[in-house]
Amino acid sequence: MFGLLLFSLPVSVSAQAWGQGPPPMSSETTSDGKPRMLEGVGIDQKLDAQLPLDLMFKDETGAQVRLSDYFGKRPVVLALVYYSCPMLCNQVLNGLTGSMDTLAFDVGKEFEVVTVSFDPRETAELAREKKKTYIKWYKRPGASDGWHFLTGDKHEIDKLTEAVGFRYRYDPATNQFAHGSGIMIATPQGKLARYFYGIEYAPRDLKLGLIDASESKIGSPVDKLLLLCYHYDPAAGKYGPIVMNMIRLGGGATVIGFVLLTLWMRRRTAMHKRAGAGGTL
Repeated sequence: MFGLLLFSLPVSVSAQAWGQGPPPMSSETTSDGKPRMLEGVGIDQKLDAQLPLDLMFKDETGAQVRLSDYFGKRPVVLALVYYSCPMLCNQVLNGLTGSMDTLAFDVGKEFEVVTVSFDPRETAELAREKKKTYIKWYKRPGASDGWHFLTGDKHEIDKLTEAVGFRYRYDPATNQFAHGSGIMIATPQGKLARYFYGIEYAPRDLKLGLIDASESKIGSPVDKLLLLCYHYDPAAGKYGPIVMNMIRLGGGATVIGFVLLTLWMRRRTAMHKRAGAGGTL
């Protein structure tokens, strides 16, 4: 079972941790209760930085492609995930698809989408299956030609993730990745223009970001979203420290909410009684 911690801070690190296989039975933590695996993990905003468009990847058919193949005409939405991730990587793509589904703009016409796996072990077959899922959901004509699912070797992936500020870690002991959640928008020339954090992206903001990027305008830095996923330890029968703090916070908020609701109902009842008494006079 996984717990989720979500709030916004202007200087926080955006991260989540899970991966292929079961959650770890235990995890080393720092003095403040943060898992050590999350140290150095996040997404830095490298606005106006140039993407390395000469990088080579494989598309969902297994063909060799150059990143520049998807640039030059339209703005590009870039999503870094790994296809076998059972949880929030899917939510990143779900959130992106849901937002695009409400736009009048069409993938392949007004903009491109490039999804890249940062797991060098993943194959074009996995990319192809993932693409089928989301093209079937999106249902727009021509979307298959505008939404690309790529895989690559570690050297190319490292260059791309470094260029966009995507800092992640792989733990071979647990076969897990720790990584941030979000998407980026780049100009047709490959300049990073906008960052969106989390797993849901407001359609209006996405639309404005695409319009600005199409005109080669670079956006301003935005607050980062702190998104941590932590595991339930079945051996110890308890949640990890980060989730435990969130549960305590949530419990406290529930109690406060209940007290405020009770006070409001009592006040409302008293007002009705006074109003009734005034009417009888």
